[in-house]
Amino acid sequence: MLIGLLGGAVAVEQVFAIPGLGRYLLGAANAQDLPALQAGVLLMALAALVVGLLAGLARRALRGGPLPPGALPPPPERRGDDRAARWTVGVALGLMGLMLALGLPRDPYTIAHPRLAPPSAELPFGADASGRDLLARVAHGTLGTLLPSVGIILVAIAVALLLAVLGEIARGPAEIANATPPILAGVIIAALLGPSVGGAALAVLWVTWPPLTAHATALIDEANAMPHIRWLPVAGVSRPEIWARHVLPATVGPLLRHGMLRLPGVALALAALGFLGLGAQPPLPEWGLLLGEGIDYVERAPWTTLAPAAALVLTSVCAVALAGLRSRRTKRRSRSMARQEPLARANVG
Repeated sequence: MLIGLLGGAVAVEQVFAIPGLGRYLLGAANAQDLPALQAGVLLMALAALVVGLLAGLARRALRGGPLPPGALPPPPERRGDDRAARWTVGVALGLMGLMLALGLPRDPYTIAHPRLAPPSAELPFGADASGRDLLARVAHGTLGTLLPSVGIILVAIAVALLLAVLGEIARGPAEIANATPPILAGVIIAALLGPSVGGAALAVLWVTWPPLTAHATALIDEANAMPHIRWLPVAGVSRPEIWARHVLPATVGPLLRHGMLRLPGVALALAALGFLGLGAQPPLPEWGLLLGEGIDYVERAPWTTLAPAAALVLTSVCAVALAGLRSRRTKRRSRSMARQEPLARANVG
């Protein structure tokens, strides 16, 4: 959180016109002033690195080594059903689907309406400062923001699983990446490669995989410490089969839920980079770019920023509700774990 606040200073200083280090870095990146950018990035990176190192030392001191096999009892069965979460997901997906169904057939680039036209039956979300249909731009921006976000999450999960299996080899790169705020990474990549959607996605991916890797490592340690895993080798189950049938299924599910919880943050990071001019470039209809285009008119025409902001909120609600759902397979596994250790003991006997 401290590192995220440090990188978030760039957006805050830009929005409120505060003369600070973040705004200085953004101006240096846009002007391709590499010496000035190097000096500012070095200061922020050193501060972030110190915070990351202190957090790593504290985690090692508190966590200690991996748990021995059989050290954890079976997890308690979760009470209650998922009816509220399912309704939330259904409503959020329905609203998003309705927006896409109404907005995708419209043209997001044609200037055919009065500037800053208010919402009406013809323009449900109003028009932007150029007279373009905001419903069309927000709907097309859904594809330009959510599809890269989902791709980033899936790639980050794959990297996390691979590095978690490798163990301590990934510790160093994870600490470096974890000490880099996403906006700072976007500033550096924009200075090197120029502002683009690919550069923004690369910057967000660079800061997304470390927490997922740490979670995957903890999940693998937890799975290996479960009581029934302890008895499987004695019962003649091979190590690859243990990994394929027990450890990996116990890891992938929670990791996917973790990824879904991070989806709004990834979409917001992409939108922040687009808002700062480091991601998608005009006239692309990307949510962050739409917020950046409407921020100067927020008092006269609040709908110019309300529509993309509401789309981000809707995405957050949907992602959090989806992360709270459990599959039927997960429910069956949680009910059967308590029965697996006695059966394994009987097989050994």
